[in-house]
Amino acid sequence: MRDTTTVGDELTDTQTAEAPSASGPAAGKPGHGKPKKEREASLWSDAVSDLRRNPIFLIGGALVLILLVLSAVPQWFTPGSPFEAGACKLQDSLKKPSAEHWFGFDVQGCDVYTRTVWAARNSIIVGIVTTTLVVVVGGALGLIAGWIGGFVDSILSRFTEIFFAIPLLLGGMLIMSGLGKGNAWTVSVVLATLGWPQIFRIMRSSVLQNKNNDYVVAARALGAGTMRITLRHILPNAIAPVIVVGAISLGVYIGAESALSYLGIGVQPPGISWGLMVSDASVRWLQAPHVLLFPAIALSITVLAFIMVGDAVRDALDPKLR
Repeated sequence: MRDTTTVGDELTDTQTAEAPSASGPAAGKPGHGKPKKEREASLWSDAVSDLRRNPIFLIGGALVLILLVLSAVPQWFTPGSPFEAGACKLQDSLKKPSAEHWFGFDVQGCDVYTRTVWAARNSIIVGIVTTTLVVVVGGALGLIAGWIGGFVDSILSRFTEIFFAIPLLLGGMLIMSGLGKGNAWTVSVVLATLGWPQIFRIMRSSVLQNKNNDYVVAARALGAGTMRITLRHILPNAIAPVIVVGAISLGVYIGAESALSYLGIGVQPPGISWGLMVSDASVRWLQAPHVLLFPAIALSITVLAFIMVGDAVRDALDPKLR
């Protein structure tokens, strides 16, 4: 009897411990016991999560955001415009930085701070427009070549190799010299004409890697059309490396524009560019180093910011680095 009672007590205690409490959280919150719908993991969601924790991306993104605002509304950051009548006074030529004029004056008596802020617009325009054209043209042609293959792929690949034989800066110098007076839009088109083959090859290679995957074969077996497979399955999975290279190349194109403007064949006066400012200041940089220093620093920070963002995006989207 003693043994039976002990076992019965233990069973009773066990049942009591396992029974849900009426005063527990489940009783107070209706529907709490229902399983929550878990967020589906994907390459893009994981990338966004990684970028939010990446200090390099946060710093670079903050700098890029400031530069975009600076180029969009430069009048918010300067007391006047360099294009106004009387903005430059020869009596202020090569004056050093002061409390009223932080960056000093250049050879023509123009405020260096004002010109540096307004010059951001042309540089950012060249970077964004060139990258957009390169990604659209190179990405579209690479998608067509990789998906169709065969004779179309061979023709597009041979055509791309012609442009690959032309260096970016050298080709830009030759074309801009023939065009004469240039502006930000002209420089963008010239750089995009020479820069799209890189994106073409990357997109083509990515499409070739993805078009024989199981999800594409399954979609084709279910009767999905070519356009649907291309836009819904191939493109979203092949675009990641293109975005990475495009983000990094944006800073490269800004530097290329500055190099062309420095040589006098990029953005021309009355337009303002950091490369043009550096070119004007290079004559008397020993006498007035501030005229050269500030636009050069602005250019370096801008290129560095976009490269930082591109590197962070590359690390987030590359599965091999996880």
